[in-house]
Amino acid sequence: MKTISTKEAFEAYEAVRHRLPTVAASGARHRRAETLADIADGFDVFLLDAFGVLNIGETAIPGTRERIDDLRAAGKRVLVVSNAAGFPHAALTEKYTRLGFDFAPEDVITSRVALLDGLKSREDLHWGLMATRSTGLQDFEDLTLSYLEEDPEAYDRVDGFLLVGSMSWTEPRQALLEAALERRPRPVLVGNPDIVAPRETSFSIEPGHFAHRLADRTGIVPEFYGKPFPGIFELAFKRLGDVDQSRVLMVGDSLHTDILDARSVGIASALIAQYGFFAGHDAEEAVRAAGIVPDFIVERP
Repeated sequence: MKTISTKEAFEAYEAVRHRLPTVAASGARHRRAETLADIADGFDVFLLDAFGVLNIGETAIPGTRERIDDLRAAGKRVLVVSNAAGFPHAALTEKYTRLGFDFAPEDVITSRVALLDGLKSREDLHWGLMATRSTGLQDFEDLTLSYLEEDPEAYDRVDGFLLVGSMSWTEPRQALLEAALERRPRPVLVGNPDIVAPRETSFSIEPGHFAHRLADRTGIVPEFYGKPFPGIFELAFKRLGDVDQSRVLMVGDSLHTDILDARSVGIASALIAQYGFFAGHDAEEAVRAAGIVPDFIVERP
């Protein structure tokens, strides 16, 4: 699996800022805190990203499970809001359980769920699917799908494309997809807008990377489902019901997804500094460079 550095990942997001939601420049300064416990009194609801907040790859971040327990004991609501589209919803919640977390399935709001919500009026179309076969098709049972692999005809016969998981995606497959779109433009729906995801030692390349590449090559602007694009927070608030949005905090490790999305919908945000995207790097410098300002920089969950 190809991996990239933090600097390269940051630059990749900056290069596609023209396709990301825009927010007004903020003159406010962020506050520093050691953990979420230090700022918990100001919020009733915590929306947690997964990678970089709950876990890095297949490893739970130390102390996060205990922090969540403490927040719940204090009467706080805790939901997961993640761009984890590559795995079935049930498999994802089982993973969190295996890592020691206790989330009800309906309290895990993912870009996969947002994508399925966006497909409700287009279920009669035949979709080409970027995904890994081993993860299965659970959640997509009502759709007509063809895996996008090495057969060029598969790219030509479908009505549109779903970019869900890139673990098994290859450069030859990317070339087939771009060529098919140049021959006949069709909708491209992206179930994971992330360009990268933090792993144990580096970053993996995610579907957003390939989506922006094909947009540059073909001129077709994909439809993105998940942070930082509209929709996923609407699902979260629907789950929460009647809440005071000024008392909701988004916690994530990425400026260009977690923090930008929170800013765009008008809720508070906290950037995790020691884990995930900026682990071992200067988060303050990145905030200045991007101009995406969280309300808090928190060292660890």
